[in-house]
Amino acid sequence: MLSRTASNLYWMGRYLERADFTARLIEATQRLASLPSSYGGAVNAWESAIAASWMTHAFSATELPITETNVSEFLTLAPGNSSSIRSCLETARANARSVRTALTEEAWEAINAAWLEMSKLGPHLAGRDALGSILEMVKHAVSAFEGAAQRTMLRGDAFWFINLGSSIERADNSARLLDVKYHLLLPRGESVGGSLDYFQWTTILRTVSAMTAYRWVYRDSVKPWLVADLLILNRQIPRSLASCYDEIRRHLDLLASQTGRRGPAHRLAATGHARLANTNIDNIFADGLHEFLTGFIYDNNRLGDAIAEQYLF
Repeated sequence: MLSRTASNLYWMGRYLERADFTARLIEATQRLASLPSSYGGAVNAWESAIAASWMTHAFSATELPITETNVSEFLTLAPGNSSSIRSCLETARANARSVRTALTEEAWEAINAAWLEMSKLGPHLAGRDALGSILEMVKHAVSAFEGAAQRTMLRGDAFWFINLGSSIERADNSARLLDVKYHLLLPRGESVGGSLDYFQWTTILRTVSAMTAYRWVYRDSVKPWLVADLLILNRQIPRSLASCYDEIRRHLDLLASQTGRRGPAHRLAATGHARLANTNIDNIFADGLHEFLTGFIYDNNRLGDAIAEQYLF
């Protein structure tokens, strides 16, 4: 496979995953912002959405106040935001079009249909109902693509590069979401374990569609350390960091078995996989959850860079 083709497939997987995460993030923020201002602070919720998407500086450059409308439009439709849902779908569709012959008809149609729907929209939202329709469309389109890829694509390098990109992005998103909750959402003066803290952790679980999984695994009320354990170390849930690194390592191994070569990306993936396998949630909290997540995000970015360099993206 040409390096250019591998790059397009890898980044298509990343941008589709990013669009899906942003849609879920906006939905979760709407739930948090629905709390009375005297109880949690609605503005703080939208500030956390900007922080979770790592768009704090980009949004500040717009000089707009942090409101539901401004943040929602920035994360959904703003053409100047390279991580907005519109930009993610546009880039994913451009990458898919460049490698059209590597995709099945069903996989291509899922991406193309989503972009055609998004391209009809102007730069401003027409209200909450319109936003809800957009978010549902995006989640449905990404699920449709993943289903089509799983059911119709050959298990070869094209499939592996798409899933490699998705797994890298998914791990990054889950880590950022946890870190933002731990350091930004809980207002000063509110006790950890209080009713607001409980509601916020529940919202985090709903953001990644893990509320039912949490109840099945722990059969307990929502507790911060158990949510962190689920989203960091539990390999049963696809969005956990450990599960993502299982997938990353597996797809890199499959690529190595085809090419007969290994490189720095394989070593970094193995190191990250071993680190997650050889710790527990007590050790993570003892050393500091923020410190752990910050280190993980840095190492995950290094792995992404190593994959790009190794396969000459």
